[in-house]
Amino acid sequence: MTSRLHLSPRRALVAASAFTALALAPVVSAANAAPLESASPDRLGGHVVQLDEPLVFAHRGASGYRPEHTLASYRLAIEQGADYIEPDLVSTSDGALVARHENEISGTTDVADHPEFADRRTTKTIDGNQVTGWFTEDFTLAELKTLRAKERLPQVRPDNTAYDGLFEVPTLEEVLTLVDQLEAETGRTIGVAPEIKHSTYFDSLGLSMEEPLVDTLDRFGLDKERSAVAIQSFEVSNLKELNGLTDAPIVQLLDGAGGPYDLKAQGVTYASMLTKKGIRAIASYADWLSPNKNWILPRDPATGATGEPSNVVGLAHRAGLPVVIWTLRAENQFMATNFRVGADPNA
Repeated sequence: MTSRLHLSPRRALVAASAFTALALAPVVSAANAAPLESASPDRLGGHVVQLDEPLVFAHRGASGYRPEHTLASYRLAIEQGADYIEPDLVSTSDGALVARHENEISGTTDVADHPEFADRRTTKTIDGNQVTGWFTEDFTLAELKTLRAKERLPQVRPDNTAYDGLFEVPTLEEVLTLVDQLEAETGRTIGVAPEIKHSTYFDSLGLSMEEPLVDTLDRFGLDKERSAVAIQSFEVSNLKELNGLTDAPIVQLLDGAGGPYDLKAQGVTYASMLTKKGIRAIASYADWLSPNKNWILPRDPATGATGEPSNVVGLAHRAGLPVVIWTLRAENQFMATNFRVGADPNA
């Protein structure tokens, strides 16, 4: 199956300042980047596209204003004008796909307050790292539904703690149902960018997420080349597998350091994937490139300030890949030093 490109039509002007408190990632065009029009029409599935304005991805929903990965967070993001919402997906013990930042849920739910689940606290090795807590794969969906979400970063976002305990952990199906409802209410096309978390790990448990994700998208009529969907992963093998399972657009995520866990033994790094050769290889199975923002605007290691943009956007566009960067946040601690205001890291 050839790689495909999907770009949703622009529905409304997005003012970047309206989203500065959210964790959002726009598709960007650097001033010196080659326009998408320069790519081969065949490379773009027969569609020559020029993106004049950035699209806004609401990372984990409106996570600056509501606890992340809740239906309330996704709803608010859509109300604020986001083009796509971005649910991270993990699996329950009975194979349900649910939206959580990680499969370890002590930081995002009230599980520690449930004595009936105290004996499920454990230590596991996830992608080579030891993690202690409670894990979604040790709960059925029915059990997980007895928990309530809470703010993951209470010191950073104290106002969000007012919503602790109000919202359930949503399933992917519930997220897509919400999108259907809000599309009907608003008349807008609302994109969904599901991220598959820890694919190799869940495969090792017999809880592969790729097939149920595709099945769920198909039930909602979203398993199509031009669907407003962007299936994301930091790993590579599962995206190559998905390229043969679905016509929906595929996004290769790249972290700011390290490399994809599934290719660790081969010595593959994200830096090596962002060379001209590496980006062309990504274009053979994915439709979008999604690097950490520091690959686009590198920071000076001594001062923490951004300087000149890199050539990554230009290389991606010449390979026929639009670029979606992550994650833009307004709090000082997440920003380059030349964009901070004052000394309070949480301001």
